Amino acid sequence: MGTAKLSRRDFNKSAALGAVSLALSAGPAVHNVLGANDRIGIGLIGSGGMGRADLRDFLRTEQVDAIAIADPYQPNLDEGLGMTLGKAKGYKDFRQVLDHKDIDAVIVATPDHWHAIPMIAACEAGKDVYQEKPLSHTLHEGRRMVEAAQKHNRVVQVGTQQRSGEHFQRAVELVRGGKIGKVCYADTWIYGNEYPEGLGNPPNTDPPEWLDWDLWLGPAPKVPFNRNRCIGTFRWFWDYSGGTLTDWGVHLIDIVHWAMGVDAPRTVVAAGGKYLIEDNRETPDTLQVVFEYPPSPVSGKAFVVRFENRVVNAHGPDGHGYGIEFYGTDGTLFIDRSGYTLWPEPLRVGPERVSTSNVVKGEGSAQHYPHVLNFLDCVRSRQKPNSDVETTHRSTSAPLIANVAYKLGRKLTWDRDQEQFPGDAAANRLLTKEYRKPWVVA
Repeated sequence: MGTAKLSRRDFNKSAALGAVSLALSAGPAVHNVLGANDRIGIGLIGSGGMGRADLRDFLRTEQVDAIAIADPYQPNLDEGLGMTLGKAKGYKDFRQVLDHKDIDAVIVATPDHWHAIPMIAACEAGKDVYQEKPLSHTLHEGRRMVEAAQKHNRVVQVGTQQRSGEHFQRAVELVRGGKIGKVCYADTWIYGNEYPEGLGNPPNTDPPEWLDWDLWLGPAPKVPFNRNRCIGTFRWFWDYSGGTLTDWGVHLIDIVHWAMGVDAPRTVVAAGGKYLIEDNRETPDTLQVVFEYPPSPVSGKAFVVRFENRVVNAHGPDGHGYGIEFYGTDGTLFIDRSGYTLWPEPLRVGPERVSTSNVVKGEGSAQHYPHVLNFLDCVRSRQKPNSDVETTHRSTSAPLIANVAYKLGRKLTWDRDQEQFPGDAAANRLLTKEYRKPWVVA
């Protein structure tokens, strides 16, 4: 398949030459102006399940040429290259993808701890970016990613693809248009049941020969290889992700932000723990988070948002294992990827309330493919995409600060403009992390 193997010696040499402090460079690279009929050269950084799903829809548009793919896990790299019928070149090191002058845009679909570094480097190299969510692993990284996109005038679409779904757009219009009255509360949740063994407890071993474990870890601490810490299950370890809260929570809270016209809570409190699952994960199996938001421009009133996750009981409201529900003075709106339902509140007739049967329903709609099309349109037009980097940084920030509240075990106050917990040094330290050189976000 034409895979270019990068030796350990070559990788160490390139790392020394390009020590990634990622202080933003002096200026953007020249970017070709694309016409309506020009094909877009793309690269893929991270060829796992989501990366290949992204690549599949990019190729489906017939607007792109896949030029190069990078992944330190050889089986995933081979699968991605196979999707291009051997046309793309393959590498371990993402920087070799960015060296291609014929690449206009890259897809970054790495584990979360690898989101910021290639995205910032891509912006510096003059590439537009389709960035998988959550935008960042820490809040500090997210702000640096926003700054990189702005400084280098890059189009960045984040993979909160629900914003490109027509039924999500209609549901948001119902809330914004006052169809359920003034909203006091929004509920978000995702449930499952992995009890009791969960991921299991595999022992540490030597990494397989087809994985460059040191490169996969990148900026994360050097630890022995454990299969649960790696492909497919990395989200349940703090070094690489933030659990279900930063995985699904970003999707769910993003819709609340959009519908309510807000982008940051003013307080957050979280409670939970790893109570029942008997595996080596680090993130909680049961978690509740409560955010207090300032007055919404939609209703002019403050409101509360709850996020709940559990992986020891899968029963959800009305049989929904995940979803978003808005509670307003005139009605209740539920939405997930399969559709939405609006139930009006009973009408007041004198001292009594009378039920009405005017339930409004909407069928689900495609989200991912329209999201890709929106990105490609914006690569050509230079317009802001549906899930722009600043908006999604804010939708990612809420789950990130909730994890800080969970780790500290207390309620926190959040300053949206300063992106700090006022007067709380212990909480502010958790807005960033230690990096393993040379992979550093300054």
